[in-house]
Amino acid sequence: MFFSAILPVVLAAASFVRASPAVESLESRAAVDNMVSITSASKHCIIVPRNPKTTIGASEYPGGMKTYCTPAGRTSSKQGQLPADFWSNVAYKTGTGTNGARYAQLTGCIRPEKLSRLVPGDSGGQYDSAPGGLNGKGNPEGSVCTGYKYYVELLEPAEKRACIKCCDNTKDCPLNKDTAGCPSVIKGNYFNCG
Repeated sequence: MFFSAILPVVLAAASFVRASPAVESLESRAAVDNMVSITSASKHCIIVPRNPKTTIGASEYPGGMKTYCTPAGRTSSKQGQLPADFWSNVAYKTGTGTNGARYAQLTGCIRPEKLSRLVPGDSGGQYDSAPGGLNGKGNPEGSVCTGYKYYVELLEPAEKRACIKCCDNTKDCPLNKDTAGCPSVIKGNYFNCG
């Protein structure tokens, strides 16, 4: 009698455990104002300083950065909107890199004066996902690229240049060249910006 009464409880517990997701399969989720994305030249999101007229370097503190998107790329009112004429020339490219891993990238020329967050004379800097940033947690911390494992982004207002690359292999998104400039970090078309 006792065995027949406890059997349904054991079976219910076993089905719950079987239906629960494995811890390894759970992905961390970034806040909508702390993620980048690249779908096309007209549908993407990048990280910029949260406050007006802030250099890239001065924005690199917790809460100092925010996602800004093209109108087509914006998915939340918590994300800022890039002006339609922020890019003067932009090239979108996808492909496979190291060991056949996927990547998507944007390279090109920007009009920093069109986005109030930027200082046009700023030499710029780098934003990235983990394992970059302070303590290997990304810069901004916890930031991700939608649909990819890693990303690297450089904004160079003084050069009127920007680039971003989302990758599935860290070797395709070098995080250790933050002062080398876009052409050294992400090979692509820069249209003789400047």
